[in-house]
Amino acid sequence: MKKFVSFIVGVLVSAAGLTAQNADDIVTRSRNRISATSTSTQSRMVVLNRDKTTNELIINQYSQDDSQGNARTLVEFLRPNTVRGSRFLTVGNVGGAANKWIFLPKLGKVRRIATAEGEGSFMGTDFSYEDIASLDRAADADVHALLKEENFGGRACYVIESKPKDKTYQYSRIVSWIGKNDSLNYKMELYDKKDKLVKIFESSNFQDVQGRVTARQSKMSTLSTGGSTTIYVDKISYDDKIPEGVFTPNYLETGKY
Repeated sequence: MKKFVSFIVGVLVSAAGLTAQNADDIVTRSRNRISATSTSTQSRMVVLNRDKTTNELIINQYSQDDSQGNARTLVEFLRPNTVRGSRFLTVGNVGGAANKWIFLPKLGKVRRIATAEGEGSFMGTDFSYEDIASLDRAADADVHALLKEENFGGRACYVIESKPKDKTYQYSRIVSWIGKNDSLNYKMELYDKKDKLVKIFESSNFQDVQGRVTARQSKMSTLSTGGSTTIYVDKISYDDKIPEGVFTPNYLETGKY
């Protein structure tokens, strides 16, 4: 997993004086805040649909880097019964797009998610397959620039624009509100290839978990539909020993390692 970079509040300079390198440092501190060999969670994904009805999905999620530093995440669906046993695996590829596979019990086989499918809805939520694969996105995958400084939710924040180096990425740019005093990422605006704001991601309910400040709630909103998906992290644990076999296509199909 990412290495921890301690954030010590020192003398802050004005936005006009910050360079691109400073913007890189701010994003790196934010994305690398937590040092852990692995992360295990159980969460509720509450989907608010266009017609204002809701669906709730219960998932387990396991994340652990491989020996080459590639980020790996497995998502396993527990409830409702209509999706129970579905599993999704993403394995990062340093310098390239992540590899993604999904297993759906009704199909009975593992299917690789093509790059062109990355923008599709992840199991009917407001997250895309690419969103899930990018939750552990490396800071050097983007070019960063400081736009301004402003308060968000009563907190002083840097507002930073990040443009992906990989032009096939689903978003043309992401604008983030990162706390000046804590490096927490409170909000992200996601823009499509036509530079239209399409989604907003917000993190909240930050708590200390094993000495790490962790968001226990996050929300992805889709502006075109008025829908949203909120993730409530009910259980979380860092540094568990996760068997290597969990991060394989074979585990997707069998649930065994």
